[in-house]
Amino acid sequence: MAGRVAEIKEELSKSLRDGSKPWTSVLATAEAKTGVDRLYLFIGSIAFVGLWLVFGCAAQLVCNTVGLVYPAYVSINAIESKQKDDDTKWLTYWVVFAVFSVIEYFADIIVGWFPLYWLIKCIFLIWLMIPTELNGSLVLYRRIVRPYFLKHRASVDDILIKAKDSGIFL
Repeated sequence: MAGRVAEIKEELSKSLRDGSKPWTSVLATAEAKTGVDRLYLFIGSIAFVGLWLVFGCAAQLVCNTVGLVYPAYVSINAIESKQKDDDTKWLTYWVVFAVFSVIEYFADIIVGWFPLYWLIKCIFLIWLMIPTELNGSLVLYRRIVRPYFLKHRASVDDILIKAKDSGIFL
């Protein structure tokens, strides 16, 4: 267990020093000004945001900012790159994010009953965007969204064609 923790710590530290990532310069500046290693600054920031999501005001705003700002930034970069793989990855994120948002809208009454909801949602959104094989958006898309879509695709296409023919969609 201790070996795995050390491995994760080393991997995280390496990622926080990766010059190609947008957060590297921010962490380098903070590390230079405070004298605290960027790994501990990152962990402290995560702890602060986690506590804020549980006890702070505007937890919904903080959570939704986490789920929108970084994905929007990397999505724009993906659009501007010549590679197609990153486009697919982030398009998948937005599809799963949209499905979750629709479900969340109808479950809004239940949300108020869970004091840890915004923290759990934030962790969920981060899982949707992590750059690993266990990326949540890819897992959920492959296991839930895609099979459901394929099952109902013909019906939805028929409805859209009828709507277009009747003049609802121009």
